[in-house]
Amino acid sequence: MSGHPGWLLVGLGVLLIVLGGGWMASAHIPWLGRLPGDISYQGKNTQVYFPIVTCFILSAVLTLVLWLFGRMR
Repeated sequence: MSGHPGWLLVGLGVLLIVLGGGWMASAHIPWLGRLPGDISYQGKNTQVYFPIVTCFILSAVLTLVLWLFGRMR
């Protein structure tokens, strides 16, 4: 794959398509990002939100998927 810079552009294009599809699909999952354990703070002029439990769940799912792909090779 290395050797031709066109492959880098193809890879970046595929990555953008996957990220865009995930972004569009996340609108249909309303509870994602609002799980118990996600931290939110709303002050007078400030709003801070850190979806820590959502990050843990997404990390576990992605780790499992990548592990399964690695086992198939």
